[in-house]
Amino acid sequence: MISQVGIRNVSAMDLEPLLKLENKCFSTDRLSRRSFRHWIHADNCAFIVAELDHRVVGYSLVIFFRGTTLARLYSIAIDPDYRGLGLARKLMVEGETISKEAGRVFLRLEVSVDNSAGISLYQSMGYQPFGIYRNYYEDNNDALRMQKCIRTVPPVAENRAIPWIQQTTTFTCGPAALMMAMRALSKDYQPTQHEELQIWREATTIFMTSGHGGCHPIGLALAAHQRGYDVKVWLNRDTTLFVDGVRDENKKRVIELVHQDFVAQAHKEKIKIRYGDFRHTHLISEFKKGNLPIILISTYRMDGRKAPHWVTMSGYDEDCLYVHDSDPDPDEQSASGLDSQHLPIAHEDFLKMSRFGRNPIRTAVILKKVVR
Repeated sequence: MISQVGIRNVSAMDLEPLLKLENKCFSTDRLSRRSFRHWIHADNCAFIVAELDHRVVGYSLVIFFRGTTLARLYSIAIDPDYRGLGLARKLMVEGETISKEAGRVFLRLEVSVDNSAGISLYQSMGYQPFGIYRNYYEDNNDALRMQKCIRTVPPVAENRAIPWIQQTTTFTCGPAALMMAMRALSKDYQPTQHEELQIWREATTIFMTSGHGGCHPIGLALAAHQRGYDVKVWLNRDTTLFVDGVRDENKKRVIELVHQDFVAQAHKEKIKIRYGDFRHTHLISEFKKGNLPIILISTYRMDGRKAPHWVTMSGYDEDCLYVHDSDPDPDEQSASGLDSQHLPIAHEDFLKMSRFGRNPIRTAVILKKVVR
C-alpha cells in the first residue's frame, strides 16, 4: 500500500481534510484553522501531504527561519488507520530533501518523552537529542529536543550554557541580549523586567528612525560596567551612530548629544572602544576565551524589515555562528522561544547581517568575566 501513497505539496483545497485529520490524531496541541491557513499560503516552509485514493492520510510541516540555516519540524500527523506503513518516514525524508534544497543545514524537532515510537523513528533517521523542554505540551508533558545535520558539515560544537531571555517590549532587544550574557557569566545575576527597562533607560539613543529609541553599544557597555562586568566595545567607525536615517534635525541633534555623552562616559570609566572592522573569526576568538559578545544585526534577512536588533552569541562551529534572539515571531515560532535559541547563521550570511544602515554600522559589545 505504501507504494500507492502519493506525496505532494499542500493546497488550499486541503484545509478541511487537514483539520479533520488533526482532530483525529491529537486531543491536545492541535493546529488551528488559522494556523493551517497561514502555513498553506506561506513561502518559508515545506508543507506536504500524503494522499491515498484522493484522501489525505498524513502531513508534514517543516518551517524555515529566515536569515538562518535552521529548519524545524513544526508538526507531523499520520491517520491512525494508516500507521505502521512507513508514511512518517516517507514524509520525513521528503521534508529533509526540500529543506536541503532550500539551503538548510540543521533540522530540529520536539517529541514527547512518552512517544517511544516517534523517538525510535527519529533516532533511526540520525536525529540526536540535545535537550529537554519541561512542561512543553498542553498536558504538561516534557518534550525531547532532537536535531539532525541534513547537510555534510562538521558537527555542532558544544555550546556554553547561556540562558534565553525573551524581551518584554518591542524595543528592548538590547537589554535582553545584555541580560542573557550577564546571567551566563554570573549565576548571581538575576534578570527582571524592571532591570530590562532600567538598562534601556541607561542605554537608549532616545530617538531612532521611528518609534522608541534603540540601545547604543557604548550605552550597553556602560550599563554592563555599572553592574560589575569587564566590557569592551568594537565599532567600525567613530562617527555618530543611528543618525543616517533620521530626517528631523532636532532628533538628529539629540542623537548626536547622546552619542557624545556615551563616548565621554566610556572614556571616564576607562572602557575600551576599539575602532575598526571585524569579522566572525574575531567573535569566535573572544568566545573561546570565555567572553560573550552581543552583536548588532539588521533584521532584513530575517523579517524583511531593515531594523537594528541585538542578539547574543551562544556558540560556533566551522560553518556557523549561533545566537540567542530575544524576539520570537509568534506566527512562526513556538511561544516557548525554542526556535530563537542557538540560531545557526552561516558565516557568509552573518557578515551581511551584522551591518546596519546606509553607511553600515558593525558593532559588538564584548562581556568578560565578572570583576567583583
